[in-house]
Amino acid sequence: MQDKILEFLKKKEEYVSGDHISHRLGISRQALWKHIQELKDDGYDIIAVPHLGYRLISSPDRLYPFEIRSHLDTRFVGRQIHYFDIVSSTMNMAMELAMSGAPEGAIVVAETQTKGRGRLGRSWVSPKYKGIYVSLILRPNIPPSAAPLLTLLAGVSVCEAIKDFTGLDAQIKWPNDIFIHNKKAGGILTELNAEMDATRFVSMGIGLNVNHDKKIESLHATSLKEQKREDVSRVGLLQELLSRIETNYLLFCQPGRQAGWQKGTSVIIEKWRNYSLTLGKRVRIAYQKTHLEGEAVDIDADGGLLIRTDTGTVEKVMSGDIIHCR
Repeated sequence: MQDKILEFLKKKEEYVSGDHISHRLGISRQALWKHIQELKDDGYDIIAVPHLGYRLISSPDRLYPFEIRSHLDTRFVGRQIHYFDIVSSTMNMAMELAMSGAPEGAIVVAETQTKGRGRLGRSWVSPKYKGIYVSLILRPNIPPSAAPLLTLLAGVSVCEAIKDFTGLDAQIKWPNDIFIHNKKAGGILTELNAEMDATRFVSMGIGLNVNHDKKIESLHATSLKEQKREDVSRVGLLQELLSRIETNYLLFCQPGRQAGWQKGTSVIIEKWRNYSLTLGKRVRIAYQKTHLEGEAVDIDADGGLLIRTDTGTVEKVMSGDIIHCR
């Protein structure tokens, strides 16, 4: 009901009479007043004037489902939204929902997380009402071996969304970190549920530092607000991100068309190369209880990073902790 009331208030900049709203919605004036008070408690600035009605002055930068759906131009990504003011982890919730049959494109979004996590079990700090903490359920018709490419797809989509919405240039530190001006601004986590030869679903988690205060950031982290020097609409940015993910996902994953899937993969990988912060750098990677050092020369068709060592050999790495030496 509150969503319908907001639709009325957002259609016009002037006052809307309470009689008109209550009549159209089939509720009493008292019930309407109660819903208006609840909207005000949720952060909507609504004023009421006798004989004129109600007027919406401003909306909060909250990731409410109604706000996300408004002007969202996707076909399926973000069409089912599970919103939480606080949750232990959007990834954990998305995995549970996917196991219960949630449709492809469903998202879990939270204002804060108590146990947000990143790659290798690391914690992800999630200040309330400051960042974007979202997990997306995908059900791609791809072999499990191709699932790591979805991390690359997510990185490309984040960089594109940040550029289009804020004008800032973001880059990807292999395999899953988002950087702006050599400082971390976000991270990506993908988790897979699969059989031997089939992917059941993938949960794609994205955390972005949007309006974080500089005082709570580490020396090696940043936020979009710090870089842009003004607040950034989290709703608007999330809408752009969901749109970019869907566009790239449809390009990448064309069910039943193996040749098309390979073509889509090559396009995503080429986009990733253009946003890479890692390629061309000397790097040190810790993986499989050993260390590898050399120049990051390329990324191959399944998302593996190719490292040319000092002996001239080229080694492929699919995961690990990476340090840019210079």
